Amino acid sequence: MLCMNSVSATCNIIVITDPTGEDPNGAAAGSMSFAENMFQSTFLMSKEGQYVVLSGGTGSSDTRLDSIIEALASLQNNASAASAASVASGYTGARLLVGGPHMGAAVGGSFDAYVITVDSGDNSTITVTPYSGGLATLEPGQKGAIIHLRNTAGNPLYGTADSVRQETAVNIGKMIRDGYPATTILAEAMGEVARDSGEKYGGGGVNLVSGLSTGDMFTPSEMNETGYPMDQEYSKSCSECGWALGFPSAENYNVCPVCGSELTTIYAYEALGNSLTVTSDSVTVSVYGSEAPGLASTTTEVVKAAVNNNGYDATAIASSINRAINSGVLVGVDFVEPKDINVKEESKAVGVYFTALLGDRTSPSWDLPVDSMVLNILGSIQTVIGIILILLVVFRSRLLKSFQER
Repeated sequence: MLCMNSVSATCNIIVITDPTGEDPNGAAAGSMSFAENMFQSTFLMSKEGQYVVLSGGTGSSDTRLDSIIEALASLQNNASAASAASVASGYTGARLLVGGPHMGAAVGGSFDAYVITVDSGDNSTITVTPYSGGLATLEPGQKGAIIHLRNTAGNPLYGTADSVRQETAVNIGKMIRDGYPATTILAEAMGEVARDSGEKYGGGGVNLVSGLSTGDMFTPSEMNETGYPMDQEYSKSCSECGWALGFPSAENYNVCPVCGSELTTIYAYEALGNSLTVTSDSVTVSVYGSEAPGLASTTTEVVKAAVNNNGYDATAIASSINRAINSGVLVGVDFVEPKDINVKEESKAVGVYFTALLGDRTSPSWDLPVDSMVLNILGSIQTVIGIILILLVVFRSRLLKSFQER
């Protein structure tokens, strides 16, 4: 019987910088906590409806799950963000943060949050308002954000949540005023919360307009473990050729092994922002066939570098992936062919279909110009010769004495 400890996201954030939904980076949301088991179920996103449901609170996991199901059902019936979030008040200790670019946002149930609004006029007035429990809303059509933050028992920085929540809310308002995209604001806010309050384990984030998610980039790979610390180093990358490698393996490199250029260290919260932000050269990479930890994120970096250098060429992408497999950057999967690469240039998307290696193999068999049967025969001959040599060594004195007697 498996036993999974209860988990609760203590930091929930939603940022809306473009209520029209036209900016591909105009709405984003994310969750993290000091607790274990921060799997992706802590944030549920509807790509079609462009909304998110972030859960948390002090109640049991069953209570939170029941509140999420009821909220999702209401959203399917075109309920407002406020109506869906208010569902949490009917469940002891539950909290729901609901929102999207068109519906605004709302937090309901058990929470300590700030609602940030930024006027669109010339003055761009920032208003930061505290709320505790019940229901708090960011109205549809309004630029702004909601941030909830509490400390987890056992966190060495316990007691910092109140001040960090306020400071981060103010900084979110300033970034909205200054025109930063919601995805960047979310990343910076999560970095600030992680550093200053200790509620730092992913979790992850979503881009509500473009339908992007960090997936398992930061969530724990095993039950009853913490996710990736959002304030720690995540990877190193080369701006010249696009080579990149995640930690801890990246600790072994000070310069790019491909072109010799200096490497840039990317922190986890920065990697979150990069993965959610759509740019002119953005590439969305989907990985299939293996769920090995780190495979998706490393493959994404390899594919992005290949696209930047050679465009959406399936053959070039496959070659880049195979070089990464040969060098040990990608492990546990077999070599790919161009037919394993699904390219959709019009939507800037690439799908990679891996075949996982059997057993505990980390790398494919060598592609040698000798038939494997020949190698097996040679191996058998070598084994026989080895056994004979061992016998000769062990019994040499007896053999010599026998020879002399004859």
